[in-house]
Amino acid sequence: MMQWLSNIYRLGLKELRSLRADPVLLLLIVYIFSFAVYAVATGAKLEVVNASVAYVDLDRSDLTGRIIEAILPPEFDTPEEISATDIDRVMNKGDYVFVLYFPPGFEADVIAARLPEVQLNVDATAMVQAGNGSVFLQEIISAEVTKFIAGDDTSTSLPINLVVTAKFNPNLQSTWFSSVMQVINNVTILSVLLTGAALIREREHGTIEHLLVMPVSPAEIMLAKIWANGLAINVAAVLSLWLVVQGILAVPIAGSITLFVAGTVLYLVSVTGLGILLATFTTSMPQFGLLALPVLVIMNLLSGSTTPMESIPDWLQTIMQISPSTHFVAFSQAILYRGAGLNTVWPDMLVMAGLSAIFFVLALMRFRKTMAAN
Repeated sequence: MMQWLSNIYRLGLKELRSLRADPVLLLLIVYIFSFAVYAVATGAKLEVVNASVAYVDLDRSDLTGRIIEAILPPEFDTPEEISATDIDRVMNKGDYVFVLYFPPGFEADVIAARLPEVQLNVDATAMVQAGNGSVFLQEIISAEVTKFIAGDDTSTSLPINLVVTAKFNPNLQSTWFSSVMQVINNVTILSVLLTGAALIREREHGTIEHLLVMPVSPAEIMLAKIWANGLAINVAAVLSLWLVVQGILAVPIAGSITLFVAGTVLYLVSVTGLGILLATFTTSMPQFGLLALPVLVIMNLLSGSTTPMESIPDWLQTIMQISPSTHFVAFSQAILYRGAGLNTVWPDMLVMAGLSAIFFVLALMRFRKTMAAN
């Protein structure tokens, strides 16, 4: 047993030295857990920010003026007036996400309770801003019309007292979600790429033949690659959470980092095993990249890190239960967002452990066959 552990340890050190000698992979690890996390968190906004608005005011009344003045930053840019004949042109060019049209006699019709229509043209290709922004504009118009009819600027009280409490993200900032999920997705991507690249590198450098004549087993070689590359990814992920997510982006981490690391270790066994499995079907890095790309896209897009699992068709939800990324995302969200403890996340950890064993065995069987062929 001690010799077995010693072999795994020393082979793992060899993997770390190989990684240290590869500046491209080192740069990739640094980039993907630093700038890539920051850029996605601050650049890919899910909420409405600086949405462009134009308006056509054929009424020129006090009411339309009040509505236009109520459309304010940071959700919207300052509205710009255009002519009615320019609506189709500016929408076709994509100059504005929203164009409001106030017909003649709008204020008089409101006072006379004739239910006038306000046309809101929306560029729905900007899907997130179109959906949320149109709701905001409807609320602004409704609030201003209500206050105008009431004759003062006090808001009309509702027959109920509606209290909305946003848990875990009180300001509804997309940065709180996207930054953490980017780290989680990057763990999956690098786990597959690094271990796969390590095996491909052995072949390209001819060192796989050296391993074949050494008194080591395929299981020892695999475990060495898994712990070495897993260690590098785990350290990079934790540093990213501390320095980038908490430090630069000021996103709070609610739960235990230690528990997160423990679950990540279980997860890394499965995804690094997957990387080795994919690498055994290829002979070069370009082939490996082409094979790994669709697998990673499916794992990330359908794991719940981009959209909720509930929005995925039921049959696809069932299929995705065999993906370790689905359980890792649920596990990570529970800990990092909601501060869950072991008593809450142990089912996901148990499933990840089971899937890790399955993926490891499959990868080991394929790896043995590949080494025997060499």
